[in-house]
Amino acid sequence: MKTIRDFQRMKIEKEKISMLTCYDYWSACIIDNSDIDAVLVGDSASMVMHGYESTVFADLNMMCYHIKAVSRGIKNKFIIGDMPFLTNRKEPGFLIDAVDRFMKAGAHAVKIEGADGNLEIIDFLVKSGVPVMGHLGLTPQSVNQLGGYRVQGRDEASSKKILDDALRLQGAGCFSLVLEMVPSALAKVITETILIPTIGIGGGAGTDGQILVLHDMLGMNKNFNPKFVRKYMNGYDDILQALNHYNKDVKEGDFPGKGESH
Repeated sequence: MKTIRDFQRMKIEKEKISMLTCYDYWSACIIDNSDIDAVLVGDSASMVMHGYESTVFADLNMMCYHIKAVSRGIKNKFIIGDMPFLTNRKEPGFLIDAVDRFMKAGAHAVKIEGADGNLEIIDFLVKSGVPVMGHLGLTPQSVNQLGGYRVQGRDEASSKKILDDALRLQGAGCFSLVLEMVPSALAKVITETILIPTIGIGGGAGTDGQILVLHDMLGMNKNFNPKFVRKYMNGYDDILQALNHYNKDVKEGDFPGKGESH
């Protein structure tokens, strides 16, 4: 299993880092046998797995449930857990208990969105022995404040703020940084400026690695086609075809056959 030291080495040696989201046992078992470097149990589970409209609806119990399921299937990959909305804004004792639950559920690190108001928290966690991944650009938990799912850092002031925040997160002890939906030129500058690995999603090819939502890259939602997603299979149609094939075989008496009966 790769560790945060391996990710740092990969940045230095310019070896790209591959990451995917993962939310359940069956997909964890497949990913564990793949060449993927690490997985994020993202708060996107609230949307992908539970049908909510945003990540705000992910809570501590939901995230621990998914981390436990993933950790049962993954034994050879680094697992990062997304801290849910406002967890890091509650009293310190609540945050510590939340992180404790994450780590005991099977996470090897936690991810916290944003820099403002989080630097002391991140520093405290890192000094307590918890690896922390940062997240800048489009931070989905703040989507209502950002005015929707839009590219961040297009103008000089906002791009400077993201770069400054990246340096601040590095200084607080983050081992890596997700850059979501920022201009590729900005992502490249940040990657070349900071010493920790950057993981892009909608940030171009200049980052140290990439992450996608598993269901997006498998083409499980035919109506979700953002520019930054490459679909590596047409999962929706393939599964639908298999379901209808099964239905046809049952209706026509073709399943089960002699070889499938006792």
